[in-house]
Amino acid sequence: MSNLFARFRETLRDMSETELAVEIAQPRKLLIETDNARGKRLEIVYAPFDHVNLAADLVIVGLTPGRQQMRNALIESHRRLAMGEHVSEILKATKTFASFSGPMRTNLVAMLDSIAVNRILGIQSCISLWADHSHRIHFTSALRYPVFVDGENFSGTPNILETTILKKALSKWFAAEMYALPNAIFLPLGPHATTAVYATSEAIGMKSTKILSGLPHPSGANGERIAFFLGRKRQGELSNKVNPAGLIAARAALESKISALGGWS
Repeated sequence: MSNLFARFRETLRDMSETELAVEIAQPRKLLIETDNARGKRLEIVYAPFDHVNLAADLVIVGLTPGRQQMRNALIESHRRLAMGEHVSEILKATKTFASFSGPMRTNLVAMLDSIAVNRILGIQSCISLWADHSHRIHFTSALRYPVFVDGENFSGTPNILETTILKKALSKWFAAEMYALPNAIFLPLGPHATTAVYATSEAIGMKSTKILSGLPHPSGANGERIAFFLGRKRQGELSNKVNPAGLIAARAALESKISALGGWS
């Protein structure tokens, strides 16, 4: 499966900490590809998110790594390169280090357990996917490597499927991952990642029965939706920013899919 670590390894290894900080703020040496779309500059930047866990039963799919994730991954891999660690260990450790942490992980685990993903996997709680059962989860993004639009984190605009550079990236890296994990459950986070995952499954001829879409994004900024999804907040307590009907429908659809996957229906 294609990865870019070999291409950028020496560049990353030989940077000083100061040079790396400058590169993270304004990438030049780690640029993979650039293009312009609708008057905006698009940049795809290398960060060591190459590792794919081919033993995974559950694949969590974000949209693309943001600058903070990129920073964490580059700093950790730079440190491990200086220690002379083996490439496979660097890529595996870096991916785990830069994946969900803190409140975002807490929110994600609570939602996964609430819809019985833990039961599908035969574990007590999905929190063990970050510990004893880490070999059963794979973290990835529809756009594997960080994408920036005019220097800012990509948030879904322009449309991946309508933008040549982004559609090419989706097909080159994520489609290969999805094809290599035909028996895994895919759980996309957010509407743009969801659209990309369904489009990819159709493109490679994979059935969508194992795509669990509709989970609120676990970001702390999404706290009200998460609280309602988990039954911790009643409908009458919600602000007008929340669409309760949509969340109720999404949860029902997820529970139905989980039930079918578990053979409980």
